[in-house]
Order: sequence, then C-alpha cells, then structure tokens
Amino acid sequence: VQLQASGGGLVQAGGSLRLSCAASGRTFSRSFMGWFRQAPEKEREFVAGITARGGSTYYADSVKGRFTISRDNAKSTVYLSMNSLKPEDTAVYYCAAGLGGVLTNKRAYDYWGQGTLVTVSS
Repeated sequence: VQLQASGGGLVQAGGSLRLSCAASGRTFSRSFMGWFRQAPEKEREFVAGITARGGSTYYADSVKGRFTISRDNAKSTVYLSMNSLKPEDTAVYYCAAGLGGVLTNKRAYDYWGQGTLVTVSS
C-alpha cells in the first residue's frame, strides 16, 4: 500500500482543516487506518483510527469531539476532519495502514504516508 497525505496548511486557532490520504494497492479495504502526528522534538503520537470497514473509530483524548476520521473504500481514501483547531495541534500529520495489531499503537502499522504539515496560529 502506498499512501499520499494532503490537505495540511496554515490555519488560525478555532479554524478547520480536512486532511486526505489516498491509498494505492489492493489491501486498502482490508486495512485499518490511522492518523498520527509528530510535533517538533516530540514522539509520533496516535490521533485517530478507523477499522477496515469503518465500523469503529478511535480517538486520542486530546482530539475527541473536535476531530473525525472517516474512510471511503470505493475511493481508497481516508479523511481526518479537524475542527476547533488549537496551536497545540500543530504538527506533521501522517496517515498509516495496518493489517493486524492494536489500532492505537504505531507499531501495528505497516505502511506510512509522507506526512502533511498542519500549523495552527494563535
């Protein structure tokens, strides 16, 4: 699976962005998908995840109620809608695909996109 993330940019606090991650390869519909982020000098952290058929979603406490993950298996694309953005959401956001393991654990993911930068100004 190859992943291409897009949609990052500069936004003011309180604003919104939608990230997209387009996948190529035949395993997308069997993969759970996740969004992670990495701020400067910090470890990569789990943000949101969704099961292969989209039946279940999971969120980090820091983004619950503000971010929504979704997927369109017909388009091989996963999305992250981000609302009420805060300066602390500033990071490079990565999408990832996994076939087995704990969805919230970055070690469960086999494929990673290149990342897209989200900058939230105060």
